[in-house]
Amino acid sequence: MKYYSRHLILPVHLNNSQTLCCGQLMTWLNEQATIYASCQMKSQCHVAKLISEISFMTPAVVGDIVEFGFECVSLGQSSVTIRCKIRNKVNHAPIASIDKMVFVNINANGLPIPHGMKVDAA
Repeated sequence: MKYYSRHLILPVHLNNSQTLCCGQLMTWLNEQATIYASCQMKSQCHVAKLISEISFMTPAVVGDIVEFGFECVSLGQSSVTIRCKIRNKVNHAPIASIDKMVFVNINANGLPIPHGMKVDAA
Protein backbone atom coordinates (compact mmCIF):
# COMPACT_ATOMS: atom_id res chain seq x y z
CA MET A 1 0.00 0.00 0.00
CA LYS A 2 1.25 3.46 -0.88
CA TYR A 3 0.59 6.46 1.34
CA TYR A 4 -0.41 9.52 -0.67
CA SER A 5 -1.35 12.38 1.63
CA ARG A 6 -0.97 13.69 5.15
CA HIS A 7 -2.78 15.92 7.63
CA LEU A 8 -1.51 17.56 10.80
CA ILE A 9 -3.90 17.25 13.74
CA LEU A 10 -4.75 20.69 15.16
CA PRO A 11 -6.87 21.57 18.23
CA VAL A 12 -9.83 22.44 15.98
CA HIS A 13 -9.90 18.78 14.76
CA LEU A 14 -10.51 17.31 18.23
CA ASN A 15 -13.64 15.95 19.88
CA ASN A 16 -14.54 16.38 23.58
CA SER A 17 -12.13 13.52 24.45
CA GLN A 18 -9.25 15.54 22.98
CA THR A 19 -8.69 13.01 20.17
CA LEU A 20 -9.24 13.34 16.44
CA CYS A 21 -12.96 13.66 15.69
CA CYS A 22 -14.20 10.82 13.49
CA GLY A 23 -16.21 13.31 11.42
CA GLN A 24 -13.05 15.25 10.60
CA LEU A 25 -11.24 12.05 9.68
CA MET A 26 -14.15 11.02 7.43
CA THR A 27 -14.06 14.42 5.69
CA TRP A 28 -10.36 14.02 4.94
CA LEU A 29 -10.87 10.39 3.93
CA ASN A 30 -13.64 11.24 1.47
CA GLU A 31 -11.56 13.99 -0.12
CA GLN A 32 -8.40 11.88 -0.43
CA ALA A 33 -10.23 8.76 -1.66
CA THR A 34 -12.03 10.83 -4.30
CA ILE A 35 -8.72 12.24 -5.52
CA TYR A 36 -7.18 8.75 -5.59
CA ALA A 37 -10.16 7.31 -7.53
CA SER A 38 -10.02 10.26 -9.94
CA CYS A 39 -6.35 9.58 -10.65
CA GLN A 40 -6.99 5.86 -11.11
CA MET A 41 -9.91 6.35 -13.51
CA LYS A 42 -8.44 9.46 -15.11
CA SER A 43 -11.86 10.98 -14.61
CA GLN A 44 -13.19 14.14 -13.01
CA CYS A 45 -16.76 12.91 -13.04
CA HIS A 46 -17.38 10.08 -10.60
CA VAL A 47 -19.29 9.45 -7.41
CA ALA A 48 -18.86 7.35 -4.29
CA LYS A 49 -21.30 4.47 -4.44
CA LEU A 50 -20.33 2.57 -1.31
CA ILE A 51 -18.10 3.04 1.71
CA SER A 52 -17.93 -0.02 3.95
CA GLU A 53 -17.57 0.17 7.70
CA ILE A 54 -14.65 2.07 9.10
CA SER A 55 -12.67 0.43 11.86
CA PHE A 56 -11.03 2.82 14.34
CA MET A 57 -8.00 1.36 16.11
CA THR A 58 -5.77 4.02 17.69
CA PRO A 59 -6.69 7.61 18.60
CA ALA A 60 -4.80 10.55 17.11
CA VAL A 61 -4.02 13.68 19.13
CA VAL A 62 -2.83 17.26 18.55
CA GLY A 63 0.53 17.29 16.78
CA ASP A 64 0.14 13.86 15.20
CA ILE A 65 0.51 13.61 11.46
CA VAL A 66 -1.86 11.11 9.90
CA GLU A 67 -1.29 9.68 6.46
CA PHE A 68 -3.71 8.03 4.07
CA GLY A 69 -2.78 4.91 2.12
CA PHE A 70 -4.81 3.59 -0.80
CA GLU A 71 -4.72 0.60 -3.09
CA CYS A 72 -6.95 -0.61 -5.88
CA VAL A 73 -8.76 -3.83 -4.93
CA SER A 74 -10.83 -4.49 -8.05
CA LEU A 75 -12.20 -2.99 -11.25
CA GLY A 76 -15.67 -3.12 -12.71
CA GLN A 77 -16.77 -1.78 -16.12
CA SER A 78 -17.48 1.66 -14.70
CA SER A 79 -16.26 1.31 -11.12
CA VAL A 80 -13.09 1.04 -9.08
CA THR A 81 -12.96 -0.48 -5.60
CA ILE A 82 -10.24 0.74 -3.28
CA ARG A 83 -8.98 -0.03 0.23
CA CYS A 84 -7.72 2.60 2.67
CA LYS A 85 -5.50 2.53 5.73
CA ILE A 86 -4.89 5.58 7.87
CA ARG A 87 -1.86 5.57 10.14
CA ASN A 88 0.31 7.77 12.32
CA LYS A 89 3.19 8.99 10.15
CA VAL A 90 5.82 8.85 12.89
CA ASN A 91 5.21 5.50 14.55
CA HIS A 92 3.00 3.85 11.89
CA ALA A 93 0.33 3.02 14.48
CA PRO A 94 -2.89 2.15 12.65
CA ILE A 95 -5.58 4.78 13.21
CA ALA A 96 -8.37 3.47 10.98
CA SER A 97 -9.06 1.24 7.99
CA ILE A 98 -11.77 0.87 5.38
CA ASP A 99 -11.81 -2.35 3.36
CA LYS A 100 -14.10 -1.27 0.55
CA MET A 101 -14.80 2.05 -1.12
CA VAL A 102 -16.49 1.93 -4.53
CA PHE A 103 -16.39 4.86 -6.95
CA VAL A 104 -18.35 4.91 -10.21
CA ASN A 105 -17.43 6.82 -13.36
CA ILE A 106 -20.48 8.78 -14.60
CA ASN A 107 -21.50 10.94 -17.54
CA ALA A 108 -23.08 14.41 -17.46
CA ASN A 109 -26.50 12.84 -16.82
CA GLY A 110 -25.24 10.93 -13.78
CA LEU A 111 -25.32 7.55 -15.52
CA PRO A 112 -22.47 5.02 -15.19
CA ILE A 113 -20.07 4.89 -18.12
CA PRO A 114 -17.03 2.68 -18.71
CA HIS A 115 -13.78 4.10 -17.36
CA GLY A 116 -11.56 2.22 -19.81
CA MET A 117 -9.11 0.99 -17.18
CA LYS A 118 -7.41 -2.36 -17.67
CA VAL A 119 -6.22 -4.74 -14.97
CA ASP A 120 -2.42 -4.91 -14.95
CA ALA A 121 -1.12 -8.26 -16.19
CA ALA A 122 0.94 -10.00 -13.54
